[in-house]
Amino acid sequence: MARDIEVIDADGHITETDEQLKKYMEAPWVDRTATLYPIDNWDRSIGGTLGTTAGDAKTWLNAMDEGGLTTAYLYPTGGLGIGWIREPDLAVALCKAWNDFVSEEFQKVNPRLKGVALVSFQDVPEAVKELRRAVTELNLTGLMLPAIGLRLPLGHKDYWPIYEEAEKLNCMVGVHATVRGPQAFGADGFDQFIEVHTLSHAFAQMMQMTSMIFQGVMERFPDLRVAFMEAGCSWAPYWAGRMDEEWEKRGAAEAPLCKKKPSEYVRGGNIYFHAEDYEPFIGETGKWMSPDVLYYASDYPHWDMEFPENIDHLGRREDLSPEDKKWLLADSAKRLYGVTS
Repeated sequence: MARDIEVIDADGHITETDEQLKKYMEAPWVDRTATLYPIDNWDRSIGGTLGTTAGDAKTWLNAMDEGGLTTAYLYPTGGLGIGWIREPDLAVALCKAWNDFVSEEFQKVNPRLKGVALVSFQDVPEAVKELRRAVTELNLTGLMLPAIGLRLPLGHKDYWPIYEEAEKLNCMVGVHATVRGPQAFGADGFDQFIEVHTLSHAFAQMMQMTSMIFQGVMERFPDLRVAFMEAGCSWAPYWAGRMDEEWEKRGAAEAPLCKKKPSEYVRGGNIYFHAEDYEPFIGETGKWMSPDVLYYASDYPHWDMEFPENIDHLGRREDLSPEDKKWLLADSAKRLYGVTS
């Protein structure tokens, strides 16, 4: 689909299989009979009527051509559950396998396909080593942070060496949730996927932004670029205001590493948000923050995607100026992923 404006997908997904990843794994993991990632039994596609699969570069490139994308930054599907892995050595092996897989079978196939790395938060020293390898040797373009599954919130100091390395490497980090483990985001009292999924990403992102700001990650690593993915953007002003109120009363005692109002970090230019076309207040959110931190993502090929229609919907928005749309559809992604040319 030809357009007169560039469109970059800041968050697409590969539907990787265990068999694909095992090509890059050694014993004992290659012989594992259990699934590599934790799974659940939700019928996401409603009997195969929603979404599709995209497990190879050809499928992705065809979708990009049909939808008018110039570049796509690719995240895993099964790997969204990497935080739920409890065996640290399996987490290490899985992350290495994903990084090799996305490098060899996507990024090296076509430069329009950009891989985002996984690292094992379950073994932080190994995570630092693997992030360095993924960026400097494999040329992967970002790092996914699991918003769900880890025993500690993302702001915890145990994870700071990963952020230190990411900042040093000029590597963005993208906080990405999953529906797996609804008890982690307060949805374990619900019986239908529509209820659980409605809560999942938004609540998980609120939790992790709260942790990262109050625990001092954004203060300690001022050049770190952080993206919150698949939860929209218009929750951010509300949540920043709520955090400000708490910080004004309790920050000195209980969040001493958070030196400024939380909203100052949110509006500081280093925290990015996925603007989704269902949101009524994208324009107002962009005015409150800045349009250069709102980015477009397809979520292709997942069941809840609206690609490529969402591109045209965003392009027709009356609350966004032509310059805002240019940022949203391409330029913010370039800033986020550190594209310099």
